[in-house]
Amino acid sequence: MKIWEGYQKGINLGGWFSQCDHTEERYDRFVRAEDFARIRAWGAGHVRIPVDYELLEDAQGEPREHGYVRLHEAVRLCRENSLHVVLDLHKTAGFSFDANEGESGFFDSRRYQERFYRLWERIAEHFAKDADLVAFELLNEVTKASYMEEWKRISLECVRRIRAIAPETWILLGGYDHNSAKAVKDLPAPPDERIIYNFHCYEPLVFTHQGAPWIETMDPEFRIRIDANYGELAAQTERLLGGSAAGLSDYPAGERLSEEFFERFLAEAVRTAEERGVRLYCGEYGVIDRADPEDALVWFEMIHRVFRRYGIGHAAWSYREMDFGLADARMDAVRERLLAAM
Repeated sequence: MKIWEGYQKGINLGGWFSQCDHTEERYDRFVRAEDFARIRAWGAGHVRIPVDYELLEDAQGEPREHGYVRLHEAVRLCRENSLHVVLDLHKTAGFSFDANEGESGFFDSRRYQERFYRLWERIAEHFAKDADLVAFELLNEVTKASYMEEWKRISLECVRRIRAIAPETWILLGGYDHNSAKAVKDLPAPPDERIIYNFHCYEPLVFTHQGAPWIETMDPEFRIRIDANYGELAAQTERLLGGSAAGLSDYPAGERLSEEFFERFLAEAVRTAEERGVRLYCGEYGVIDRADPEDALVWFEMIHRVFRRYGIGHAAWSYREMDFGLADARMDAVRERLLAAM
């Protein structure tokens, strides 16, 4: 499979310009200049920067120039530290992966869609000259499969408009079920050679999101170890997530979770990318801070071996806090080994 050079090993900067209170104090303090140097010292080649539309436009869709100043400064720091960048539109007017954000109507509203195109045209105008460093991710985690046909139309039109301004910039496309790997096969054929197929992987969810308080059916006190067998993983998934983890029942119940799970889970996405000559990228993956750090390390080691085998670029979620922080003190004992495995 083709390799996306410069984007093989990365870290998300979640919570800085997205999933936050959008105050100037947050923008000033959550990620600082020294953090870019630290991430580079970790051996990363890029960062993924989630951005909510509130950073870049007001309630009427008019540009907030100070938001673009913030992004330009982030890109400058990346260039100084030899880091590539994925600019990820994490939320747009009318849509968020998180229903609690209260955004709705995007896929049924040409007004919202036009606003989305205009936002990306402005971003392209600002960063087309940085095509050697900056890639564009059109939208984070489309949720429902029923949105997919409309999303194909919207995404291809957005690519067309960006290309009029930024012909050389890499553009990332992801699919339904929160950028699931299974949605890769249903992404549109790449309209040009600088398109990346993007997915996220938090499987098995019952392990990576154990005790997650934002999942309504999850027991916040629930814990499970990495050496759990497939039978236990499947049973707990049924109990806590309604059976929403893929592939667990395909394995002998007494066997433990292994690298083979990720190999098979990603096989169709890998095959699709190879057949279409498209580079493949995992924009988010990680383990919640409720899990034992040594267990999290084993999970990362397994998925990283598969990423490396197929040349899948990847950005771990997330740098600091956000329930997954790799820089948090709890990871001190395992961080060096985890980063070495990336």
